Amino acid sequence: METPLIVTDFLEQARDYYGEQEAIVGTDGDRFTYAEFGERADRFAAALQKRGIEKGDRVAVLDPNTQYHLEAAFGAMQLGAVHTPLNYRLEPDDYEYILSDAGVDAIFADYEYAEKIEAIRDEVPTETFVTNDTESVDGEWEDFDAVVSAAGTEFEQPEMAEDEIITINYTSGTTGDPKGVCRTHRTETLHAYLMSIYHEITDDDTYLWTLPMFHVNGWGHIYAVTGMGATHVCTRGVNPDKVVTAIREEDVSFLCAAPAVLNQLIDYYEEHAAPKGQRIEGSAELRSADHSSGQSPREDGETAGAGEPEMMGEKQVRVTTAGSAPPEATIRAVEDRFSWYLKHLYGATETGPLITISDAKRLMTDDNRFEIKKRQGMGVLGTDVRVVDEDGEDVPRDDQTLGEIAVRGNQIMDRYWNKPEATEEAFSDRVEGYYHTGDLATVDENGMIAIRDRKKDIIISGGENISSIELEDTLFDHDAVADAAVIPAPSDEWGETPKAFVVPSNGDPTDPPVSADELTEFTRDRLASYKVVRRIEYVEELPKTATGKTQKYELRQQEWADEDRMIGEG
Repeated sequence: METPLIVTDFLEQARDYYGEQEAIVGTDGDRFTYAEFGERADRFAAALQKRGIEKGDRVAVLDPNTQYHLEAAFGAMQLGAVHTPLNYRLEPDDYEYILSDAGVDAIFADYEYAEKIEAIRDEVPTETFVTNDTESVDGEWEDFDAVVSAAGTEFEQPEMAEDEIITINYTSGTTGDPKGVCRTHRTETLHAYLMSIYHEITDDDTYLWTLPMFHVNGWGHIYAVTGMGATHVCTRGVNPDKVVTAIREEDVSFLCAAPAVLNQLIDYYEEHAAPKGQRIEGSAELRSADHSSGQSPREDGETAGAGEPEMMGEKQVRVTTAGSAPPEATIRAVEDRFSWYLKHLYGATETGPLITISDAKRLMTDDNRFEIKKRQGMGVLGTDVRVVDEDGEDVPRDDQTLGEIAVRGNQIMDRYWNKPEATEEAFSDRVEGYYHTGDLATVDENGMIAIRDRKKDIIISGGENISSIELEDTLFDHDAVADAAVIPAPSDEWGETPKAFVVPSNGDPTDPPVSADELTEFTRDRLASYKVVRRIEYVEELPKTATGKTQKYELRQQEWADEDRMIGEG
């Protein structure tokens, strides 16, 4: 028997079986059961329908991980409307492009970010504007709580098919304008199943939202955590003190964190626990302590003492990080100092994201566990992950030969929104029918991949993708810039940070017409904060090919000469 895979079934499953159990701990302290969560989603669906929203219409959500994102997303999807989450770190011009490109019909925007939408609302096709605090927002906005209160719970739910688009996730524009990644009910559902398996999600889990919900629908956790009947603990950004407090007070058992977030937590621990001047290095031994006590074992065998932060509650804490691997010292600190269990996955917006994971317990020993956890890992169930050469042939498992990662699986995107040529290229570059990630990797004897470099000039800073092309275009707008090339540079805090090599208009790098600080401020006025070019080096000329193309590879080699590899930990 075959039944369609529909994402709204995740909420239905939870309220059918866990209706009276806690579903959400809100950022304002409010708590909602699954019955209450479901009712608020129903009411938002009814309100949208009364405002003309129909199946297939796009509904955007701009929100920093509050309960409103979950309610708005499921409310919209119950109408068959396409959930379109927005990165809250962008600027008004970015939103103008995305809202126009997607043809967004309605938007919920958190009060902290609504002003960025208000600035461009006359330039976009959007007609319905909802926020969670109208008194804090200029312009004509409807109040979310008032809207759901007045709407009632009745709405007409259309018939939905699993191959229909239900979300559009916009990439960060690593090769020009952002691309809308279209995902169907089927791809979202099967990806959520994979997340439930590999993250071992159960109904007694408490999930802390440190990972942005806009990132591929929170890596699918808006579905997986909900469907399993676990508890969502919402946040407004990442504050180490609040994260540690939430872990202890809400008995958090699971969270996801970019390496930059892990480093923030380590710094917090050092500030509150480690002797002055002493850095955490971790222990090479596997822990065998009983973590169910709620006490955090330390390297000296003692539990956390007075004044030291407890990094867990009663439950064992699992944490997942993604992309470029954290350095070994970070993994050691998280596992041996915090007593958490770390998993490392890899993927992209186009892939769900989960396609590989390094959590291969049967391959780990006391001697190699950190080396394995640093790798991007092996393909997950139902996923064909290959590393191929220029001819589309698999590279040998020698952990030396570079190839591009190409992947095929049920969790891979359907297409790019309104970009058939980009879609065709993504699925037919080296191997027909496989999505090509642009990441270059090697494969070891166990089939586990390790990313070594990037095919395209992508900068990943603190988990955010940054287009070097966009930064170069911004620099070129300054009269004092004759030529420029932007590459990722190593950063202890963010893994990578943009660095610009600039040829000044007067040709003299020792006395340029504009200072590096002034040029940085120039980019700050025109770009989202995380894209600002804070490192600038003036040069007489850039390395070029015979045809005049800038050889960024040479610049990367120069910049990363003292590093273990040519990618960061962001």
